[in-house]
Amino acid sequence: MTHTFENAILSEDCVHSNFIAEVAALNSKQLVLALLDEAYEKKTWHGPNLRQSLKGVAARQAAWRAGSGRHNIWEVMLHAAYWKYALRRRIEGGKRGSFPLKGSNFFLRPEKGKLHEAAWAADKKLLEREHRALRAAVARVLRTSRGTKFMPQLYGMAFHDVYHAGQIRLLRRLMER
Repeated sequence: MTHTFENAILSEDCVHSNFIAEVAALNSKQLVLALLDEAYEKKTWHGPNLRQSLKGVAARQAAWRAGSGRHNIWEVMLHAAYWKYALRRRIEGGKRGSFPLKGSNFFLRPEKGKLHEAAWAADKKLLEREHRALRAAVARVLRTSRGTKFMPQLYGMAFHDVYHAGQIRLLRRLMER
């Protein structure tokens, strides 16, 4: 009998087989990469992903707040960039404090005197760079035995992107009122 996933499941000794675990791990690795891609930039069934949610947003719109003490689109976007960096740093063993912006988690935006398209574009590029760097680090680590250790965080990162994509869409709708 050839070793296929279907044959392994149907065989009586599948409980003792590492084959199912190996196939499941491979499929999980492919799945997590697909989820990261979909949550950030690939076409989705559920609506805009993180990158699409930012499409067409101008600096003034990104700076708009729904209320005092509430985060704006710009800050939510940088928050997403920061956590992509933080997870990549964990995967690669990088040092803390190497994020290009001073601080962590949420960053007050726009900076004083910088409510302009160039500043907004620069911060959007930061998100793009952090996503690309994380995606590359994930692809590398998933080829190693260490990859399994990061799976819950990788799934979480995809959920994080989708959550904040929805939050950004909601802020855009509130802004229209």
